[in-house]
Amino acid sequence: MIQNLFNGVLRILVKIALHGYFHRIHVHGKKNIPQGKPVILVANHQNALIDPLLLATHTRLRPYFLTRASVFKNPIAAKLLHFIRMLPVYRVRDGFSTIQQNQQTFEQTYEVLRKNGCVVIFAEGGHSLTRNLRPLSKGFTRMAFGLLEKYPGIQPLILPVGIDYSAHKRSGSWVNITFGTPIPVDMPPAQSGKLTKRVENDLRALVVNIPEKTYEETLHRILEHQVDVSSKAEVDYFLAHGQPKNPSAELSGLRNKVMKLFHLPLFGLWLLKKPGVKDEVFTATWKFLIGFCFAIPYYFFLLWLTMETPVGTWGLAFLLMAWIALWRNKNPEE
Repeated sequence: MIQNLFNGVLRILVKIALHGYFHRIHVHGKKNIPQGKPVILVANHQNALIDPLLLATHTRLRPYFLTRASVFKNPIAAKLLHFIRMLPVYRVRDGFSTIQQNQQTFEQTYEVLRKNGCVVIFAEGGHSLTRNLRPLSKGFTRMAFGLLEKYPGIQPLILPVGIDYSAHKRSGSWVNITFGTPIPVDMPPAQSGKLTKRVENDLRALVVNIPEKTYEETLHRILEHQVDVSSKAEVDYFLAHGQPKNPSAELSGLRNKVMKLFHLPLFGLWLLKKPGVKDEVFTATWKFLIGFCFAIPYYFFLLWLTMETPVGTWGLAFLLMAWIALWRNKNPEE
């Protein structure tokens, strides 16, 4: 009960914060989200912690997440992660001796699914800023067929979902979340490869795919022509015709600079943290976490200045401008 209440409140706060961090979050295919059925949600993975936060807050599935086991090493962190519905997945790089511990995680997912719950798996096996779909691992098929073996009467559904960003590392950018058609697991385990391929094809149809051979050159042309790179339809049209269908308006970046000015203490914290971020995929994660943890205290500080100090007028003006700048922040290009 306490766990459900905590996660419910946390989801609301995170959703509000995400809509403050991003200028626009569009969700497509909501009608495809099953209700009252066991769902294995298979998603692409381009933006570290931001991906699971978006999925946790923009569905009503209350999902559990399979997460790399290395983040569970600290006992305190492990308890917190379990509390917010994250389960560890051990990989070969974690040591062969740990692989067998995955069975315990799978058993936990079976119980979640047995109760018509949802488990999210980022089946590419890792994250990358590259705008295309990498080959999927077979973990989700193992989960699906393992569930069928343990509980033959249960019929799980695999729900592909694509997440695309206009700018992975920048606030004020755009996100498109697209839910595909649920795929029933109605084939024997011997055909797991066929299931993997179908899910991979369906997921590829949902996300932006820039050809690998000419990736950098093509991405440069897409951005140069102000194509909305978070929209698969817009990118596919440009790749097919060589010109944008609905070019985005060119932006100067001034709005983002104004937002940073009126959130200078938070921007300063990011500048302090930035040199320690070794994996650039975590850039947005750290920016978001800094805002999530410190924006409200910062606003209360400005409110205190407004009510309790001689510079009250300036404090109020700064607070209002900070809110307006955050609301107007738009920075959609890499």
